[in-house]
Amino acid sequence: MSEIYMPRLSDTMEEGVISSWAKNVGDKVASGDVLVEIETDKAVMEYEAYEDGYLVKQFVSAGDTVPIGAVIGFIGETPDAEAPEPGGAPAAPAEEEAAAPAEEKAAEPAAAPAAEAPSADGEGPARPRTSPLARRLAKEYGLDIDAIEGTGPKGRIVRADVEAARDRAGSGAPAAAAPAAPAAAAAPAAQAGSEDPRASEELKVSQMRKTIARRMVESKQQAPHFYLRRTIDAEALKAFRAQINEQLADTGTKVSFNDLIVKAAATTLSAHPEVNRSWEDGRLLQHHRVNVGVAVAIDEGLVVPVLHDTDKATLSDISTRTRELAGKARDGKLKPQDMSGGTFSVSNLGMFGIDSFSAVINTPESAILAVGAMKPTPVVRDGEVVVRNTIALELSVDHRAVDGAVGAAFLKDLAEVLESPMRIIL
Repeated sequence: MSEIYMPRLSDTMEEGVISSWAKNVGDKVASGDVLVEIETDKAVMEYEAYEDGYLVKQFVSAGDTVPIGAVIGFIGETPDAEAPEPGGAPAAPAEEEAAAPAEEKAAEPAAAPAAEAPSADGEGPARPRTSPLARRLAKEYGLDIDAIEGTGPKGRIVRADVEAARDRAGSGAPAAAAPAAPAAAAAPAAQAGSEDPRASEELKVSQMRKTIARRMVESKQQAPHFYLRRTIDAEALKAFRAQINEQLADTGTKVSFNDLIVKAAATTLSAHPEVNRSWEDGRLLQHHRVNVGVAVAIDEGLVVPVLHDTDKATLSDISTRTRELAGKARDGKLKPQDMSGGTFSVSNLGMFGIDSFSAVINTPESAILAVGAMKPTPVVRDGEVVVRNTIALELSVDHRAVDGAVGAAFLKDLAEVLESPMRIIL
């Protein structure tokens, strides 16, 4: 009937780990049944069957790491159907099919088919296929795509191969060298015959941690950050929150300071659409929806679920939805649509007592707001020193998409909204 391929379950996923099989070989499968749980770079996700039949073969086991597009199983018409040997990646590169919202897909040109040059005699390809993403990155890094050895299915050149070649080129090693060995072999905790004075232990790196590391490096390398800082008087915000929660007491909903800041940011973005943009592959995209991502810390790292159309949502909706997404994040149950389509992010470390910090932009968004703790601070009011509750805000901005004056005007208006919080709901 059909092969089961490792799907692309998030826009940044390049490989997945088989967490567990929900169906055993010989089990009957109906369309919509969960076949397998896959650990991606963001969460553990369920992958469902798209047709009826029987699970005839599992080509990979729990714990195996598999690149996107590789065959992981086979569904047949009968339990004893013969499963063919894995045929590699499907014709259309799954690597390029990000689970992005309609707005993003409409803004981006359709990806060209993977390149596959014919051999001189016209019989089959002369070199492994490459994805549009791999070719673009190779061009950006000044690398010869034909000199890079692919590690994807059937020797396909994928993003990781290009980045590895870039790193080798930067260290003076030839770009066409064989792929780097696994971290455990390439960088052992201690060399053979020597004792590690740090008593180190090599830890297993999850898909999420690998992606966090890669994306943070890319963000700092590619997006020219600049930072804008402002401290707000939070007395009115504190009183406003108490009033709102008193009115919502019978509903069981409780609005947090972060909910107020997220809503205020969305309201201000509506008035400053020039901040609600992205710089992607040399193109400046203007987003017509305000989708605010809220950073959530979990054991594996940081995830940023997205509140879509935040500017149109009520405070109670934002409170309820944020808690639902945070719970799904901690349980590893976030879906691709829960993390796709963000146009701006808010990261709040105030609950840890952090006064202020500089956040790394969640590219391709052009800005992220870092929120510190509310704390009593001596300030001058009417010529006298008084103690007021204040919150430090810091806006990290991608200078490719947003200029300094534009970012400053946004932060100024955001501060004014938070200091006159009735404007959040008017």
